[in-house]
Amino acid sequence: MKWFVRILAVIAALLVILFLVFRTPDTDAAEMRAKYGAAPSQFVEIANGVTVHLRDEGPRDAPAIILLHGSNSDLHTWDEWAAGLIDTYRVIRFDQVGHGLTGPDAAGDYSRANYVEDIREVADALGVKTFVLGGNSMGGKHTLAFAARYPERLNGLVLVDASGGPMPEDDTQDDDSGNIGFTIAKTPGINKIAEQITPRSLIAQSLEQSVSIKSVVDDAMIDRYWELLRYPGNRAATMARFTTGYDPLTREQIEAITVPVLIQWGDEDRLIPLSAGRWLDQTIPDSELLIYSGIGHLPQKELPAKTVADAKAWLSELDMPD
Repeated sequence: MKWFVRILAVIAALLVILFLVFRTPDTDAAEMRAKYGAAPSQFVEIANGVTVHLRDEGPRDAPAIILLHGSNSDLHTWDEWAAGLIDTYRVIRFDQVGHGLTGPDAAGDYSRANYVEDIREVADALGVKTFVLGGNSMGGKHTLAFAARYPERLNGLVLVDASGGPMPEDDTQDDDSGNIGFTIAKTPGINKIAEQITPRSLIAQSLEQSVSIKSVVDDAMIDRYWELLRYPGNRAATMARFTTGYDPLTREQIEAITVPVLIQWGDEDRLIPLSAGRWLDQTIPDSELLIYSGIGHLPQKELPAKTVADAKAWLSELDMPD
């Protein structure tokens, strides 16, 4: 019996040592703000104790476009688009709660409805009455949900490999399609470990699985995703989001969207297949679908010049009050 107890004690000690060796602690909030939140970044307070990290660029009297990043990303995913649009448009992008330098929601509310209210509150705080709203992946879902809730605030939508509709099966997807990071976040038990042990190599693999143009996944991009995921509270927020289940909008909600919609999609997206983009195009009354050959889940990073030029051409045809 004594030997059994001693063996258990040794195993427990080894587990503690392994945990301490492999644990990746949270990053320092002040250090991250200095690294990723310098000018032209702003930190704006909205409701419920949330301080949002955002960038608001371009002429203040120009038509506004608000851009939303995807899951586990941040406002920097739109750097190239912002650079290509700010000569003509007021471009606003922000870290949604549970992401980037905004950090976790004070009430732990990661519902679709709360993300929608955050969009409205950011727009109100900046004095923006109507705007074009765009989003990639999860940001696309929040874009659609905002359109369903506040259609009077919108001049148009831009959906870039967006979630939000029903997720169709796609027989063209490979057996290894998906994303290891998202799989871990959805797996009970393992996701709790991942709150404390999040190796940089996991982030690199997750990003490489998301794109077809692998060269965009450089060291700076991996570091940013890895460091901001470990911004205090973001890992717990990620696990909370992924355990709530996918909550698509209904067909009726999407059919009711009447503003013009631009849909942009990579034909090699392994996270949200092209068939999802085609379904949105068929369901939304006034939509245009642009498909990019050889591009994955992040067209705004993989093919920035072409995608922003296409978006700019489409925006120029909209009736957008200043």
